Amino acid sequence: MSKFVRAAQTSQSLSLAAMEEASRAGLRVADLEHLFLALVISDQPAGGSLRSMGIDLDGARRAVEETHAAQLASLGIEASFPEAGRIVFHETDGYDWSKRAYDLIVRSVDKDKNGDAAAVLQELVSEPSGLIADILRRLGTTPQAVLEHLDQFDAPAERTETKPAKVKGRVSGAIETFVPAPIDEVWQFLADPARIPSWEMSVGSVDDAVQEFTPGAVWQGLTPASRPDGKPVNVKPRFRRRSIELVAAHQPESIAWSFTYPDAPQSSAILISFILVKTTGGTQVQITKSWSRRQGWRRLVALPLRPVQKFIVWITLFQTGGAVSRAFR
Repeated sequence: MSKFVRAAQTSQSLSLAAMEEASRAGLRVADLEHLFLALVISDQPAGGSLRSMGIDLDGARRAVEETHAAQLASLGIEASFPEAGRIVFHETDGYDWSKRAYDLIVRSVDKDKNGDAAAVLQELVSEPSGLIADILRRLGTTPQAVLEHLDQFDAPAERTETKPAKVKGRVSGAIETFVPAPIDEVWQFLADPARIPSWEMSVGSVDDAVQEFTPGAVWQGLTPASRPDGKPVNVKPRFRRRSIELVAAHQPESIAWSFTYPDAPQSSAILISFILVKTTGGTQVQITKSWSRRQGWRRLVALPLRPVQKFIVWITLFQTGGAVSRAFR
């Protein structure tokens, strides 16, 4: 993976998680503390390093809240913050980075820095305001301890790009995401047909017909009538219905679903599979999405995916991974 691609994907994933955390407090600007929370749940080694130090999302959120309260108290201000609500980033707009957070991310790509989450974490714990040092102190550690642990944690091997297994007749993409929840809970979430609209944007609802949960079982769904922000979606009639088939289910290690348009038989079937691995602080999930070679993909799969096409595939996977993680935050 090139430095540019690594930096772009890191920036995208950290931006989503940080702005989601900001949205819980009704904020539209993500600052250093939100970037720190995003790093705690990063699927990259930087996130694994923080979690292996005993820093989880709930503890980090409490430390951030305590730090803000202490800052106000030091100014003689007695105030209580409203309790943070659910993530509403995907239902709203108008989000941005604070200048100091944006500048920090830019510095993580400078010179010999590679722009991954580790580079961002190194910049963050060294920032001069003292905010992150105070948060870390409340978590029982220090910036120096975080840096030393990161060096040891990331030393064995460089992270490699997640690549899907090649399947004849299909074009595929894969991504990994960290979910801050036990593996059994994540599997149950992914195995529930009623929860599919939570992570698959092309499905707005699924029928509630009770049937045996076994490979080959098919549920009927409908495409969304509106986006999460409430804006209506115009859908052609032949793309209104979705057939959703359970392809494989092995609790709690893996599950796979197939999605087709029964009224558009020439459209490509989409297979989404999840492989779950228990890890420190939660579950590492590998998501693979593949499309069958039909007319719409004939030209695309004749040659290796071009950069723009790879990016489009990555974005669809990234949205799925973000939605799965968000469900447990």
